Amino acid sequence: MSFMEVLTTTLKQDGRFTAEDGSLLRTQVREATANLDAKLLASLMAQPELREHLFVDIDGVLVFDKQKFTWIVDSKDYLPDSYTAYRNKVGLAAGDRDLLSSKGDVCLVWPYKDCTLAGGQDKDDQKREEIFYNEVLAPDEVSALLRPKALKNAVRYSVQGASETDNYESTDNILIKANNLLALASLRERFAGAIKCVFIDPPYYFTATKPSDTFSYNSNFKLSTWLVFMRNRLRITRDLMSDDGVLYMTMSDQGAHYLKVLTDEVFGMENFIADVTWSSRKSMSSDGLMSENTNHVLVYSRSKKRISKNDFRLLLDVESFKFDDNDGLGKYRLEPFDAPGVRNNLSYPIENPNTGKVYFPPAGRCWRTEESTYRALLSQGAIRFGVNGTAKPQLKVYYSDAMSDGKGKAVSTLWADVSPSIIWDDLDTNTNATKHLQKIFGETPFTNPKPEDLVKRAIELSTKEGDIVLDYFLGSGTTATTAHKMRRQYIAIEQMDYIETTAVERLKAVIAGEDGGISKDVNWTGGGSFTYCELAENNQHYLESLQKVQTTEEALALLSEITNGGAVRPSLIPDVLRSGDEQFAKLNLDEQIQVIAEIIDKNRLYLNAADIDDEANQLTESDRAFTKSFYGIKEV
Repeated sequence: MSFMEVLTTTLKQDGRFTAEDGSLLRTQVREATANLDAKLLASLMAQPELREHLFVDIDGVLVFDKQKFTWIVDSKDYLPDSYTAYRNKVGLAAGDRDLLSSKGDVCLVWPYKDCTLAGGQDKDDQKREEIFYNEVLAPDEVSALLRPKALKNAVRYSVQGASETDNYESTDNILIKANNLLALASLRERFAGAIKCVFIDPPYYFTATKPSDTFSYNSNFKLSTWLVFMRNRLRITRDLMSDDGVLYMTMSDQGAHYLKVLTDEVFGMENFIADVTWSSRKSMSSDGLMSENTNHVLVYSRSKKRISKNDFRLLLDVESFKFDDNDGLGKYRLEPFDAPGVRNNLSYPIENPNTGKVYFPPAGRCWRTEESTYRALLSQGAIRFGVNGTAKPQLKVYYSDAMSDGKGKAVSTLWADVSPSIIWDDLDTNTNATKHLQKIFGETPFTNPKPEDLVKRAIELSTKEGDIVLDYFLGSGTTATTAHKMRRQYIAIEQMDYIETTAVERLKAVIAGEDGGISKDVNWTGGGSFTYCELAENNQHYLESLQKVQTTEEALALLSEITNGGAVRPSLIPDVLRSGDEQFAKLNLDEQIQVIAEIIDKNRLYLNAADIDDEANQLTESDRAFTKSFYGIKEV
């Protein structure tokens, strides 16, 4: 037998790779290859001819040539199966769709039975281990995909209740139910260069599903797809940010370093600020060899040199300035007079004038000033020897001086206490955030939400009241609720159905004066408003129907509906599609779903804002007016 005959026979001996009609399930072979499946490798090594061509001998150790094998499996010239034959017949290009060959590619991810654009889904009741079907569109295939989209169903929520609206004001808070890639692209029309802070908690890249997955929906991407998924969104994020805008991204250990390299490319290494370690859980976990109790918070700016050091500070804790000598200098607090490091000119004896006891700097430390400066401070009454006058020297730090120096102390990458550091373990954990949601809803509507004081710290460092905060992985709504309480304007995007049952309801509670989270810290008592709206769908409903397909008959019916409805790619000929129904029926259900997802014209998933006056699009007059108001489109 030839090499290909041996390979085909060997693969078909594994039931996982063979369809009911005996054809090869190429998708399952790819997945097993990506995971370096032990059973697959053993079967390949057992055949001398396959071992000779697919393994490389390195110092007596056989190493699997994964790239070569994947190329053979993917090539239509080898292992031609029914799936490849059908795609060739109807005009879908075969070959390197999942190669990241162009930096202009846009990644559309179709999870099994959750075929929603770009890595999401609109239901969160499944955590599937099935593969993701990946479609990478070249730049010339996305001509209209990223144009501004029409908006519909706008409702404004305030202390007076909910009411439909056809108007968007420039200072309105807004929640958009939409695919975040398309929503972000739509925001560029109005908000390019205007966003001061971006806080996102994206799907974590995991090598395997874990009980502690951050997202209720499947967060397991193939690494290459996940990187393109993130790159597409980060590029638009950068366009939306002001020059001194700051981006915060929470990420697991497994994805953080890949994400940093990717973001270095998009934002530039020179604009990396810090990799903060956040203590996200206190309890120990037995999921792995070590308990993973921390997450990364990667921090970037669009232009770090444009950030003022005096502005990038936490707010001063006014209550810590509790002393007042009634001398007209105002309130002050006491800080140690010693500082880190050892310097000869800062090491000298200091005598307590009340007790006569002489003090030297502690081991490994020095005094904060030279001796002449210390004596000047002492004569000015700026040195105090403890509350009772019997301790070592302390420096009076007046509130007025601290305010003139900036908002507060600099933040290190270890956030270990409120005088911030880079390990942020003084902040709440996911567990406490879950309890906060339980208090609001009486149940747990979302798995592992981020705590409000984590987001508060990020917003406090990089914004002031009235600045715009963006979150396009809104989840349970923590970023929006925190920004609302801190009196920042916010834009929040989420495509899952729970945006209405969780985020909207949570914000309604905030308007009513909800007192959990950071409410007491910021003296929140209620008020404000926000507007909820959705992207106007076009072909998107076909993808939603695709989620429900469970049989070949249903798949054929949907394929016919899409073809007759004129929703196929412009490069495909409807009559040719119809002539392939018999071959389509021979594919397994996974392949049928993949084909339908590819056939749909992605440029028309949602209605473009430029087409809102076309009467065929079925928008209401209120939808049209709101869209025009949002984009600043003037009536002719």
